[in-house]
Amino acid sequence: MILQSVLVFGVSFIFLQFRIEKFIYKRIKKIYDDVALLESSSLKSDAITTDMRTLTAEIEKFAKDKKIEIDTLKIREEYRKDFLGNVSHELKTPLFTVQGYLETLLDGAMDDKNIRKKYLIRANKAVDRLIYIVKDLDLITKLEVGDLRLQKEHFNIIELIQSVFDLLEMKAAKKNIVLTFDMFYKDPIMVYADKEKIQQVLTNLLVNSIKYGNENGTTEVSVENLVKNKVIVRVTDNGEGIPQSHIPRLFERFYRVDQSGSRKEGGSGLGLAIVKHVIEAHKEKIYVESSLGVGSEFSFTLEKSPKEIKEKQ
Repeated sequence: MILQSVLVFGVSFIFLQFRIEKFIYKRIKKIYDDVALLESSSLKSDAITTDMRTLTAEIEKFAKDKKIEIDTLKIREEYRKDFLGNVSHELKTPLFTVQGYLETLLDGAMDDKNIRKKYLIRANKAVDRLIYIVKDLDLITKLEVGDLRLQKEHFNIIELIQSVFDLLEMKAAKKNIVLTFDMFYKDPIMVYADKEKIQQVLTNLLVNSIKYGNENGTTEVSVENLVKNKVIVRVTDNGEGIPQSHIPRLFERFYRVDQSGSRKEGGSGLGLAIVKHVIEAHKEKIYVESSLGVGSEFSFTLEKSPKEIKEKQ
């Protein structure tokens, strides 16, 4: 009788244990299936546990991870909406400008030679801006998907900065802004990077500095040794500065500090986003510091030319 009782108890215990495990597994799996969040690898039938503390901890971790994913998707959705709205605004402004001038000409203004020429020139400028925006969008898309190959070469960064100064001299002169180095660089500073893309980075940073700088101001560029194989290029101005609340979003596409919707300064609104992607494509870093009423400083690192490192050693 005792042996029989023990045997019955043992069999009953094993049976109940098995049934409980299957019951818990089915219930938990049903919860996962119902919320449609269960990944194929999240629950394995060969590793079922009836330890409720462990089970609760696993479910809480699962729920926390999914909440993070959902929050990330919400942020991306908001970013997508902002991006589409900004693209729409940037494109429709020059499109409506062109349409307005052409409709005016078609309504009879083309008979006046002076008005016809003036309106065609203005329409052409709006088309140029459209082309500029589309080109920048194409470039930043290639940068983001890693489809743009860098053509790295050895070049003198001081010489490149001076050439950008020369290109922007007239633009700066309109606001009496002086483009200058922080000191006289007697010797060349050789770096290893995509010369054309770095020229675009410098151009975008200097154009921004001129656009938002104060009249009779100064934009200063310096090149300093950072570590043995790196230099840092700093672009500093004494302009109006940027509120701290805007700095985290400065490098977003179409993001503007001026939220009034004004586009009086022109441009595609992609300049800083392109700068960030070009520098990151070089596996380098970009930094920004700014104080209202004092000015701003954008800086980025570059790899020194191996030739220069060897010569200094």
